Amino acid sequence: ALAFPAYLLGVDQERLNEKVTSRKMDSKWGGRSESITVTLNVEQAAYTRDALAKGLYARVFDFLVESINRAMQKPNEEYSVGVLDIYGFEIFQKNGFEQFCINFVNEKLQQIFIELTLKAEQEEYVQEGIKWTQIQYFNNKVVCDLIENKLNPPGIMSVLDDVCATMHATGEGADQTLLQKLQAAVGTHEHFNSWSSGFVIHHYAGKVSYDVNGFCERNRDVLFTDLIELMQSSEYGFIRMLFPEKLDSDKKGRPTTAGSKIKKQANDLVNTLMKCTPHYIRCIKPNETKKPRDWEESRVKHQVEYLGLKENIRVRRAGFAYRRLFHKFLQRYAILTPETWPSWRGDERQGVQHLLRSVNMDPDQYQMGRSKVFVKNPESLFLLEEMRERKFDSFARVIQKAWRRHVAIRKYEQMREEAASILYNFKERRRNSINRNFVGDYLGMEERPELRQFLAKRERIDFADSVTKYDRRFKPIKRDFILTPKYFYLIGREKVKKGPEKGQIKEVLKKKVELQAVSGVSLSTRQDDFFILHENDADNFLESIFKTELISLLCKRFEEITRSKLPLSFKDTLQFRVKKEGWGGGGTRNVTFVRGQGDVAALKAGGKTLTVSIGDGLPRNAKPTRKGAAQGRGGSRCPAPSRSAPSAPRGACRNGGPQIPRGDGRAQRDTYRMPQKQTRGPPAAALPARSSGHQPKARPPSEHNMDFLNVPDQGVAGVQRRRSVGQRPPPARRPKPQPRPEGPRCRALYQYIGQDVDELSFNVGDVIDILMEDASGWWKGHLHGKEGLFPGNYVQRI
Repeated sequence: ALAFPAYLLGVDQERLNEKVTSRKMDSKWGGRSESITVTLNVEQAAYTRDALAKGLYARVFDFLVESINRAMQKPNEEYSVGVLDIYGFEIFQKNGFEQFCINFVNEKLQQIFIELTLKAEQEEYVQEGIKWTQIQYFNNKVVCDLIENKLNPPGIMSVLDDVCATMHATGEGADQTLLQKLQAAVGTHEHFNSWSSGFVIHHYAGKVSYDVNGFCERNRDVLFTDLIELMQSSEYGFIRMLFPEKLDSDKKGRPTTAGSKIKKQANDLVNTLMKCTPHYIRCIKPNETKKPRDWEESRVKHQVEYLGLKENIRVRRAGFAYRRLFHKFLQRYAILTPETWPSWRGDERQGVQHLLRSVNMDPDQYQMGRSKVFVKNPESLFLLEEMRERKFDSFARVIQKAWRRHVAIRKYEQMREEAASILYNFKERRRNSINRNFVGDYLGMEERPELRQFLAKRERIDFADSVTKYDRRFKPIKRDFILTPKYFYLIGREKVKKGPEKGQIKEVLKKKVELQAVSGVSLSTRQDDFFILHENDADNFLESIFKTELISLLCKRFEEITRSKLPLSFKDTLQFRVKKEGWGGGGTRNVTFVRGQGDVAALKAGGKTLTVSIGDGLPRNAKPTRKGAAQGRGGSRCPAPSRSAPSAPRGACRNGGPQIPRGDGRAQRDTYRMPQKQTRGPPAAALPARSSGHQPKARPPSEHNMDFLNVPDQGVAGVQRRRSVGQRPPPARRPKPQPRPEGPRCRALYQYIGQDVDELSFNVGDVIDILMEDASGWWKGHLHGKEGLFPGNYVQRI
């Protein structure tokens, strides 16, 4: 039977048999000592066999743990987190030696908890001078001494080891002898009681009764030196390594028992934990069925009671849930107020009080110690954390807003440059549009249901604006042009001829064309705003001041759909087809572009040809400049508003001001910096000069009758404006010549009402002194003693 174990252990079979069935005992008599071989009985031999098996298992387990620790060890010390998983406190109907050992370890850990948590917390309150209610708690050190004391009086484990040593030859009657000796040694202890078959210990978690039957048998984990010598004689190095003890033949004493090993390991564990900062996790089993929603209330109450949670909760309720050193508290919550961010200058105690007052925390919810602040309820701590998170959230939003604005600006600049690259080296550019920001929706489609009705329910709008369409006779007609990812729409207006809405002007869908049906776009090489959209059936001769943006988006969507580029043609002689209608013939029409004067196109129709004359624009290789590249005029740069400059009003009369008719000869605004010196032309309509006699003085524009600023019927505003401007003063002496202005000026084409405190408001015809021009579209000017920003496309340089 021992052949296979001897083979596995690498020892001689006869010697293994000898060491399991007998042992050597050293006896001393006077000055002499001799060794006696004692033969073991069956019960003793079984104990020896079990002790060897348990010793082998324990040492292999320790070897694995040490090997893992060595592999994880680092040359330098670092902070670490360790997890200690132990059995909880056990109370069964019948409790034996195993429950006794487990509950002893729990008593030792509870002692640490008392030392490091309950006792230390109350002592901290005293040291910090905090007022609080004293809580009486049970100190379980007396129970630990009852179990592990060696002398005066000896503890339960010491008595148990003594009984196992004196009655090693037999197990019969050993447990009763143990009970009798316990009654004699600790019978009068206040936390110990005995009964017929065992004893009761008053643990911190409650009373537990232990049955002494089997105590001595399970404690006899005897691993005599004979067995250690046998293992050290193994032919396997691994077996010899598991038993590294140095045996001294002159000092062969009693081997350790299971209880003594547990006591030593528990004390080593306590010493290790006392060097750490422990955090406790109490596990509660709601049932024994391991099923969800199976709640055994009696079992849960039992565990809450025996885990000592009630005392912990009582101490916590009487004390403070949160405490922190002043400087650490200031460091964490400094962001709550401007006075404490980024650092508090002054006494730390006053800084903490300032923070607590800033969140309106009740004074009874916290106390100030000598070096720490104590917060009573978790809700108050949650208030601080929530306010802190809100601050971080608000600052994060500021950063996000700035970043999104930056990305949007980069995106618009990229779109503008991509659009400019389409016309680069092919077409002259306008000074007032090359640096313009792209808006896309110039009609406000979100608030135009009368236009939305022609589109799909959730169709995205890339571009929307009013354009001018020229028919077969070159007659201009206003149309709303809408570009979506798949179609472009031309929407006009017609008078209803019959029905309940007879006589009303209604929107009518004139065209809905798929983008893949567009065969190309034709433009001139000059700075005009004309272009031709070629289709399969008929072409569209259109004019739009936002042609660059429109064509760039059209090219992009066309390429997405057809996987090919949209054909673009640049010539000064263009041709477009017209659709045959009734008796009128179809055929083609010609458009010829010639060099003229000024930046406004002059049209002259003759038969089937339209001649467009316009002055030279910027060179064909002109590119838009990025924001901030060109310096403004006069003074330091003033940051433009975060929103883009509004587009100029469209239509015959918008925002209370009349539209300037085509061909009036007035120059448009200049947003492109030219190297040559700019000259100022005469104003289009000069205000009457002040006379030197007793005649009534001409009032400034703001003192005229302001009724024309209201939104009147079409054409009335222009009449009133002409009347106000055309009024002549009574005859008087020759007025003195007006002094020549020192800087550039501009005249307001439209009324503008400032939407922010740093914006300038003006009416139609107001003359504004230009202080700075910016490529973003926002200019800085001076009017009526006030300086501010205004959109450059609402004015015209004079």
